[in-house]
Amino acid sequence: MADNGTLAGCEVIISSDSHVMEPSDILVERAPKGFRDQVPRFPQLKLGESFQTQPGGSDPDKRISEMETDGVSAEVLFPTYLLPHFAMDDAKLQEVSFRAYNDWVVEYSSVAPNRLVGVAAISMYDIDEAVKELERCAKQGLKGSLIWQAPHADLPFHSDHYEKFWAASADLELPVHLHILTGHGYHKKTVFGNQRIGVEPYRGSVNLKLQEIINAVFDFIFYGIMERHPKLKFVCVENEIGWMPFMLQQWDYYWNRFKGENPISITKNPSEYFNGQFFGTFFRDTVAGHNFEWWGQDNCMWSNDYPHANSTWPDSKKYIDRDLGHLAADIRKKLVCTNVKNLYQLDIPDPVQ
Repeated sequence: MADNGTLAGCEVIISSDSHVMEPSDILVERAPKGFRDQVPRFPQLKLGESFQTQPGGSDPDKRISEMETDGVSAEVLFPTYLLPHFAMDDAKLQEVSFRAYNDWVVEYSSVAPNRLVGVAAISMYDIDEAVKELERCAKQGLKGSLIWQAPHADLPFHSDHYEKFWAASADLELPVHLHILTGHGYHKKTVFGNQRIGVEPYRGSVNLKLQEIINAVFDFIFYGIMERHPKLKFVCVENEIGWMPFMLQQWDYYWNRFKGENPISITKNPSEYFNGQFFGTFFRDTVAGHNFEWWGQDNCMWSNDYPHANSTWPDSKKYIDRDLGHLAADIRKKLVCTNVKNLYQLDIPDPVQ
């Protein structure tokens, strides 16, 4: 073992946030007949265009080979083209579209179920149907749910609307994922993937995007959702994590300062709920790398964002060494493998040499 915590090329590396590239007509082919002219058709990109940097995004057999090139043993899979459709206003069309996507990702991940970890897209308008779809996908081997990060204005996370879904997720031991660019947020009026110009896109990419995840986590903690559902797990996906310890510090401070005169429905420090029930993914967050000696070792998970253009593929080991190489081997192992393995209850594949 090297002094910097590397395992001489023999460590198991799992990406907690990677993506598929949905073929153009997968929803049309799988939707009920009455919806086939309404469900989204995705762009058909040539290799090298936009997000389609590698063929494995659509072809699971080729993906395994590309994972080996990157030294990655397994990946948790999220959509690409489906993400903006969490902002659909048509509840039934969203439900049908997501069910069709789930059928496809079950097929995709079945090629190598120990290496390709599928997550179900769940429409949250009709909560009874959401629970049914969660249960159906769990039976087919998917390992969690993806819901909107920015909820519809009429359905805030702190409302009772979601209670059945939180309970079902906890009972099934399936983590709930919140991914950037999903739901009724700042990005809703933009075309996904289109280049935008001017000053304001920079505000959206950092300030507004961060505001969405901070407000979501705040609701889950301060409105007592985690208190009521102690087995419920959430994953903040592609929001990076350098901001997390500061926000938790501030929440703890103000809750302790005012809980006597302004009691709310939580009984312990906000950071304690986070430490026990939340996870965050990271891949280009050097600030986080400096925090891991004292914070986040059990809650954070490395990712490569494959196959998108800003992915660390095919040099993920280089970036891991850059950002995590100063850490002790046991801490590094948690961040690149153990935390993901335990959260999704995975059988660890052999390390990729």
